[in-house]
Amino acid sequence: MANKLLSEMGLPKSIANIFAARNLITAKDVFSLTEFELMELLDVDLAVVTSAVAHISEFTCPPYQTALSLLEQRRQNENMAGHLPTCLKGLDNALCGGIPFGVVTELVGPAGIGKTQFCLKLSLLASLPSSYGGLDGSVIYIDTESKFSSRRMIEIGYNSFPEVFHTEGMAQEMAGRILVLRPASLSEFTDSLQKIKVSLFQHNVKLLIIDSMAALLSGEGVQGPQRQHSLGWHISFIKSVAEFSRIPVVITNQVRSQSRDETSHYSFQG
Repeated sequence: MANKLLSEMGLPKSIANIFAARNLITAKDVFSLTEFELMELLDVDLAVVTSAVAHISEFTCPPYQTALSLLEQRRQNENMAGHLPTCLKGLDNALCGGIPFGVVTELVGPAGIGKTQFCLKLSLLASLPSSYGGLDGSVIYIDTESKFSSRRMIEIGYNSFPEVFHTEGMAQEMAGRILVLRPASLSEFTDSLQKIKVSLFQHNVKLLIIDSMAALLSGEGVQGPQRQHSLGWHISFIKSVAEFSRIPVVITNQVRSQSRDETSHYSFQG
């Protein structure tokens, strides 16, 4: 909640511009300062600061819920539960129908094992017309290692779903439903996540893929407790996206060698 953007909170334009000019971007930036520190930094009186902080607090604090509303929400989520079939019979049986909606599913394995190829096929399955067993929606594909290949995706389409892809214009239509983001840094990746919740309904998104996040953190040179803190925040946000939208979210991850021949991977709980 504290990482919500001030620009999305409906603050009066005059105070919103002052916050932006002082590089206060999120609710966390504001809450990390006292009211008197904000007065000095923003050069405004206490009444303005108090009003702005109250507005931000009201916007960021989760609303109270009754036990009855929580029960009704759970029933609704159970009714909306579903799976994205992978078209691999053994895997679909093991997963009770496919990639589940509303949770984060992690694909782990060494480099070159086929995780990206599997994600490309999942993207096609999500964008397939419902008459062919797909979700008939768009896909957000966050490609942090520049491994996404549109040519390979089309090849998979022609081989796996020839009856669809040989229909005139269908390959172009489905390819147009897959929105690829290529953040070059951790900050760009974070910005991409912030924008995703808005895009989910604008583009009828039915699948989110992140391929892969740990590689992006490795590129930043983030280590130790700082890595765990960053992973924790990002995964918490991604889980909230899955639960909020009730769509399948897939993250790939690699087994990485460390010093002294240790091996580890970064595990995310769905």
